[in-house]
Amino acid sequence: MRTVEFIAKKRDGGEHTEEELRDFIGRVTDGSLPDYQISAWLMAVFLRGMTMREVRALTRAMRDSGERIDLSDMPNGPTLDKHSTGGVGDKTSLVVVPLLAAAGIPVLKMSGRGLGFSGGTIDKLEAIPGFRTALKSEEAKAQVRSIGLAILSQSSQLAPADGKLYALRDVTATVESIPLIASSIMSKKLAGGAERILLDVKVGSGSFMRELEQARALAGTLVTIGVQEGVPTQAVLTDMEEPLGWTVGNALEVEEAIRVLQSPETAEPRFLALCLGLVAHGLLVCERARDAEEAQTTAEQLLRSGVGAAKLEAMIRAQGGPKDLDAALTVLPRAPITCWIEAPEEGFITALDARAIGLLAVAMGAGRTTKEDRVDPSVGIVLHKKRGAWVRAGEPLATLHLKAESASQKEHFKALLLSAYRFGAAPPALPSSPILEVLSSS
Repeated sequence: MRTVEFIAKKRDGGEHTEEELRDFIGRVTDGSLPDYQISAWLMAVFLRGMTMREVRALTRAMRDSGERIDLSDMPNGPTLDKHSTGGVGDKTSLVVVPLLAAAGIPVLKMSGRGLGFSGGTIDKLEAIPGFRTALKSEEAKAQVRSIGLAILSQSSQLAPADGKLYALRDVTATVESIPLIASSIMSKKLAGGAERILLDVKVGSGSFMRELEQARALAGTLVTIGVQEGVPTQAVLTDMEEPLGWTVGNALEVEEAIRVLQSPETAEPRFLALCLGLVAHGLLVCERARDAEEAQTTAEQLLRSGVGAAKLEAMIRAQGGPKDLDAALTVLPRAPITCWIEAPEEGFITALDARAIGLLAVAMGAGRTTKEDRVDPSVGIVLHKKRGAWVRAGEPLATLHLKAESASQKEHFKALLLSAYRFGAAPPALPSSPILEVLSSS
């Protein structure tokens, strides 16, 4: 089928065959299609959607666009891959993956870069000088066999079609599409060879699924694909109405994750609760705990013992970064300008719009507005007060970390930051837990 006819078929609401999708993805991978035709098809999918049969076929085609890692011979299995659908300040993988590896679960995680207002694990890790994410399959397997974990980026060898689609979705307003999100995530997970999959599906203003029903639909699609491909999969729906933790921005988030593993008592409480909850669910999906209570207790013991910090340190060293965590903290890039933002009024913080904060971080240089943009790892935002806190007028709300050329935009960025906050006379009603629901293939 000619590309124009293929695009028109989806534009008009038709259903693609598996053969058509494989042919299209093949041409995406070999570079024979121009960006404008790929982008036109992405928009047609965004507007028209896909059937479950199409989503599964697209996922398989993207999975097969490159190599597939075989982890069936990995000792101490089953192997696990953990993934988040994307959020603002979402550095959970940098805490959760080392803790799961410390529990003896082999973790090979394939991650992506920032998408829209949502930060990416690869961008965060590449803020560490020397850290290599472009690992070859055998290199990643050897590292997991040696130290228990590896986090790598997609490449020309692993899910290359998704890499091309991912970059175009980011800059063509086609991110928030369940078929495109699901096929992107699961093609990477399946290419990575994991025998168990744990998914953190974000819900709220700082996610691509703002409403709970949307998130349930995405989670259901993801779990269904996992089941159909024979991989036990669990999706955890989590709160993303405000940024996660205290920081937004690549180097700042790496520092925060390291601090959480080194000194859990300094962690922002809801971020810590989310990390421990995800570790507990990872233990359950890998049959390393008998029930939820045992899994939660084990997660807390792992964090307090310091073994998670040791695993993160080993991964950073193995992938080309500094020899230990203190050295990593020392060499993280620092923005040359900091700017305090004060509360404009007294009251409880009733809302903190995660999406607005994410867009501000992108405007400051922490994300991309075109696929060619370079991310500045040093810039970002440190939040001092979040939902539920009482503040006095003039009390520090946040600190902006700016690059030198942004000095003239300080007042603009300050206004954007303040627009994300809402204040009131009474504290807001917050979910009792950052984990809202769980959907499992079992």
